[in-house]
Amino acid sequence: MTHRDKKIDPGLQIPVTVEQTPGAGYAACVKNHKSNRGSAVYEELKKSWTQLTAAGQPFEVVTIEVDGVPIRSYANVPPSLREIWLSTAAHGDKEYLIYDSERCSYSEAHAYTASIAHWLHGQGIGPGDRVAIAMRNYPEWMLAYWAITSMGAVVVGMNAWWVAHEMQFALEDSAPKLMICDRERMQRFAEIRDGFPELKVVAVRLHDEAPDWATDWVDVINAESRLPQVKVDPNDDACIFYTSGTTGRPKGARLTHRGCVANIFNIAFINTVQPMAVAMARGATPPAAGTAPAPNSLLATPLFHVTANNCVAQATTIAGGKLVHMYKWDAAEALELIEKERVTTFNGVPMMARELLMHPDFARRDTSSLTVLGGGGAALQPDLVEKIQQRSKAARPNTGYGMTETSGIIAAVSADFFVDKPASVGPAMPTLEAKCVGPQGEDLGPGEIGELWVRGAPVIKGYLNRPDATADSITDGWLHTGDIAYIDDEDFIFLVDRAKDMVLRGGENVYCAEVENALFAHEDVLECVVFAVADERLGEEVGAAVYRHPDSSLDATHLRAHCAGLLAPYKVPRYIWFLSEPLPRNANGKFLKRELRESLQVADAH
Repeated sequence: MTHRDKKIDPGLQIPVTVEQTPGAGYAACVKNHKSNRGSAVYEELKKSWTQLTAAGQPFEVVTIEVDGVPIRSYANVPPSLREIWLSTAAHGDKEYLIYDSERCSYSEAHAYTASIAHWLHGQGIGPGDRVAIAMRNYPEWMLAYWAITSMGAVVVGMNAWWVAHEMQFALEDSAPKLMICDRERMQRFAEIRDGFPELKVVAVRLHDEAPDWATDWVDVINAESRLPQVKVDPNDDACIFYTSGTTGRPKGARLTHRGCVANIFNIAFINTVQPMAVAMARGATPPAAGTAPAPNSLLATPLFHVTANNCVAQATTIAGGKLVHMYKWDAAEALELIEKERVTTFNGVPMMARELLMHPDFARRDTSSLTVLGGGGAALQPDLVEKIQQRSKAARPNTGYGMTETSGIIAAVSADFFVDKPASVGPAMPTLEAKCVGPQGEDLGPGEIGELWVRGAPVIKGYLNRPDATADSITDGWLHTGDIAYIDDEDFIFLVDRAKDMVLRGGENVYCAEVENALFAHEDVLECVVFAVADERLGEEVGAAVYRHPDSSLDATHLRAHCAGLLAPYKVPRYIWFLSEPLPRNANGKFLKRELRESLQVADAH
């Protein structure tokens, strides 16, 4: 099938990943992030930042008013994801979606999405209607996503790990008119189907005949390849992604087209401005915009979360890159795919990067194509930043800190800046204001610790059907992140902990992330989480669950001695559990801290 060419806005031809040369440089061997404050590279960062966001420039930032709230936004971006997708038709026959032996070009993908959208239109789906996607990371996920958002409908991202009753909750909450699902999710839906008699179902990768109540995906993509003509408003819902729900029922975050587009350009901006600043500080010529090779990205985290969908997939797509899909996370398979597909960019959760580096196959696999290795979803521990720098052949460390509620990244940092400030997540993006707020709601100054609040174009419209939760989380456009942080005098954000994850020990705040960083600094610790344990005398004590290297003889005494060299005595874990298996995780690869804490008995601790 073919798709007619679309006129592409030259402003969309912007780099998403910029190769950053390792080796000599002012920050290559810096261990203390304070040592280079005021250095030339930070001055150049400010200059480059100001230059790129100035009036008439590609990343010009303006203040607009949305629902009575002033927010920062880019002046020169498309109004919706529809225009973003149409612009990528210019990538033509370049490879786009890779899964196992299957390969799909941009031209083929555009033909498919036009057919999907036309078929959906024929089923009565129009702008504002919701369509659920429930499947693993198959190529059909992205095809369906682009088709739905390009016709003005709203994607409902269904967590592929959900069991039937969890699926039931999300379907009742979001009320989609149609659901696209793979075989396993269809089987789960069959258990609750009686409760959704009007819901139409499309089945993907059945391997046998579809039941009479479902339409086979083949029939959908064989429809006429004609994308419905609609106009999508920037403030329209683009998708509903559910928060992880580790503390109760998940909430449906309403991501707008404006927010998703802003996130794509935030990623492009940060991958332009930081290399530009480093080059200027070295007296070199900055990389020209649009000259970076298109990235080959490995999709290691689920597409129903913003990390994979908004940050990896969308940013790679606009640059004309290749998306290499994984059925599920496996470090050995990931290394094989990196070698085979010449993957250049890997962004998963931090533990995935750690597992790649620690895997026995890392030394024998050719990972020289990697230029970026890192991730988001949680902060990269400083020791991991150093390990990436030391052990990878060409990759530089990077991280993006963000939330579902900000449509992707809030801040990002990479390469020399990350090596210089390994405990930081970088500066807030141009379309976001950031501040730390004290317990009485007061604004705090540089270096003062408080809850991080952000406001700008990427912030969600609110939570679906939850005005109470929306009001609790957003004040005058300011999103309360729930993260405890401080912002230094160079505007770099440092996360201290989650507000609800602190240990209050005898009146002293112990930040779990700080203790976890100390534990990870021991070479025999592969995985760990730190949490509060109830204590009659002190209120709470510090507990840690640790997964050691299989060959390690590390015991609690030696681990505490290690921590004592890095932490104040009251921060050293009193309770330590050594687990025989890796720590449990959710669908996005984050550790299930609450579930783990509740399953451990104090009597079993060391």
